[in-house]
Amino acid sequence: MIEGNMSLGDFRNCEGRELEPSGWLLIDQARIDRFADATDDRQFIHVDPERAAGTPFGGTIAHGFLTLSLLSYLMGQHMPIPFGTVMGINYGSDKVRFLQPVKVNSRVRARTRIVSISERPGHQFLVRSAVTVEIENEPRPALIAEILSLYIVKQ
Repeated sequence: MIEGNMSLGDFRNCEGRELEPSGWLLIDQARIDRFADATDDRQFIHVDPERAAGTPFGGTIAHGFLTLSLLSYLMGQHMPIPFGTVMGINYGSDKVRFLQPVKVNSRVRARTRIVSISERPGHQFLVRSAVTVEIENEPRPALIAEILSLYIVKQ
């Protein structure tokens, strides 16, 4: 069971709520390399600092999917979860756009707004969240997306 942080009634009232931003997370070369190993995506722009230095980015950048994959962690820091939640499931994403690459040794954080909470049969709740991943000291975000999460709450 997942530790909930609010009553079911309060959870239902979170629609439209802007959550506190997540903490900043450093995207260093070791993290990028581990992601490259896990996905077999070893394009030089991600894993070869010398070659990447000659690109317009001036160094390596994180995979876009690495940034996207961090949303479970980043959003989870402040996501409302009803007491009695048995499990939370990543249900998918809509409208994902990678707007700016995350350069090595940058820090990112997520800003999340709960767009909707829909109750489904079996005491399940589908949460649609609008998420922006910001890059510290950069005017444009790394990505924007609508993320779907499914919470199953014991009856």
